[in-house]
Amino acid sequence: MNDEWKDQIKNQINTLEKLEEIINITEPEKQAIKKLDTIWGTTPYFASLMDKDDPECPIRRQVVPSLEEEHNNYGMQDYLLWKENRETDEVRPDSIARQYKDRVAFTVFKKCGIYCRHCFRKELVVDGNLELDFNVDEGIEWIREHPEIRDVLITGGDPLLLPDEKIEYIIESLRSIPHVEMIRIGSRLPIVLPHRITDNLKRILGGYHDVPIWLNTQCNHPKEITEKTKRAVYDLVSAGVNVGNQAVLLKGVNDDALVMRELHQKLLNARIRPYYIFYCEPAPGIDHFRTPVEKGAEVIRDGLRGHTTGLAQPMYVIATNVGKIPLMPDYYIMDKDEEKYVLRNHRGEITEIPNIPE
Repeated sequence: MNDEWKDQIKNQINTLEKLEEIINITEPEKQAIKKLDTIWGTTPYFASLMDKDDPECPIRRQVVPSLEEEHNNYGMQDYLLWKENRETDEVRPDSIARQYKDRVAFTVFKKCGIYCRHCFRKELVVDGNLELDFNVDEGIEWIREHPEIRDVLITGGDPLLLPDEKIEYIIESLRSIPHVEMIRIGSRLPIVLPHRITDNLKRILGGYHDVPIWLNTQCNHPKEITEKTKRAVYDLVSAGVNVGNQAVLLKGVNDDALVMRELHQKLLNARIRPYYIFYCEPAPGIDHFRTPVEKGAEVIRDGLRGHTTGLAQPMYVIATNVGKIPLMPDYYIMDKDEEKYVLRNHRGEITEIPNIPE
């Protein structure tokens, strides 16, 4: 059972022939797979969640290449170099990306359990036209030499695809650095490969420690939450690992208030804490997934805020080269004067509160 995840990776759905055994492929999908020079694929488990006959299936859109990836009116060339501040005077190994003074992203692996068609690291992970050296020891030594770094995000690719002994080495090395107070892991495996949450991985990540581990996954549609994922998350939480979600706003996948509400209610039911909704970043070749910026605020206003528990209230942001920037306008303060604020709730009902001076 504990090695089932390795079989899933070994048998990834990453060829036309394998995909044809699972879904009825349309001619445009077939052309995209044959024409595009791109890495694609996912686990057999996640592929089994695709609608066999619907090319607009929200899971299928995230998995199967599209000819729309050839269109690039709004994506930035060399986006990842810009986003991760790689062209600066600060000398850092390729494994370290930095937008903040006290925290860094530590990239340790290039491969994924699913090659998301909307990936903001598309140039590196999906297109393969950006070469970086993710030397783990160089990254650990750089962090050790920078006492201002208190928070480390281990990312990829997907870092949980590394062997257990490599993951344990990274975790123990970071925990041995006196100024590191928190470790975060970015992994989509609880969603696309829940089999990866084995007893040994729980031992490596779990337990009571002064340097806790927080794992943020990416779940974009309620169809992605299954009993296997719920069990994997329960095992992580029971071991002492906090689990959150960072959804990406995707046109044709979740840009709908009712879909977002169902997603976030099911996340909480699975013990996953909603954290962010990301605006789809301006990486090249993913124009077809992008909505107007206002759309994310609208789905939160119309689907979440006031319509369900406050626990299901992620922050709507865009990630940039200067960090994450909130994109949520204030829909609820209707008016103010020297005496009062006029407020409106999600049902359009009006109330007032005093305006307190400085």
